[in-house]
Amino acid sequence: MSARDMKVDDALEDFTAREITLNDVTKRVYVAGQGPAVIVMTEMPGISPHVARFSRWVRDAGLTVYMPSLFGRDGVIASADEGGAIFKRACVSAEFRAFGSNESSPVTQWLRALARVAHQECGGPGVGAIGMCFTGNFALSMMLESSVLAPVVSQPSLPFDDPAGIGIPPNELALVRERLERENLTVMAYRFAGDKFCKAQRFEAYAQALGDRFVARVLPDSAANTDVAPFFEKHVASPHSVVTAHLIDQAGQPTIAARDEILAFFLRTLRS
Repeated sequence: MSARDMKVDDALEDFTAREITLNDVTKRVYVAGQGPAVIVMTEMPGISPHVARFSRWVRDAGLTVYMPSLFGRDGVIASADEGGAIFKRACVSAEFRAFGSNESSPVTQWLRALARVAHQECGGPGVGAIGMCFTGNFALSMMLESSVLAPVVSQPSLPFDDPAGIGIPPNELALVRERLERENLTVMAYRFAGDKFCKAQRFEAYAQALGDRFVARVLPDSAANTDVAPFFEKHVASPHSVVTAHLIDQAGQPTIAARDEILAFFLRTLRS
């Protein structure tokens, strides 16, 4: 993949934009690649050039990426004010339930349906999924869909009002753990040590709930990129986005190692 400037808007011209209707709800989904499918769920404040870059890495690894538009303007580097407004709207949206400690966000039902469609279209043993920030814990809820085999939880930030909350009802969490054990599956998880939106308590709660099926990676704050877009500079006052905004795209960097581990996890699980 040729290098792109992360400081200019991304036209997303190498993706096919599809309007997909599931459960009577239509969302735009950007699709690219060949091979088994991976659902890439954007972080705040939308599908930025950094999120698109990660999706291209998934595509170039030999997989088909499905990148749904969940909020914000696609491909745009949002200003600090625009990003803040998008964040506020999402926080009060019934689709996301940003403050529900023991509730799944309703949008995860649509995302599970998308995983079923992606599996039907792409084949293979199943589907991968990665959630980031606002969507971080969605990959775990998607495990209620049998086609999802490779979940990645990156800096999960919901619920905002409970640092130890994991945003999924106890009965659903029990079903997820039972499935992980029965099918010998793993949840990969990533965060920066000093992340103010995804603190150590959240990963501890995941580990307690899922046991050794939850594999956590905690990166040092020194590994984070400090040259970030306006939204992150104003509203995200700590290292946060492991494989997007705070990734340092240089060989030997811990964030690149995390990216490579995620890609290897998808390939190992979905091409078996």
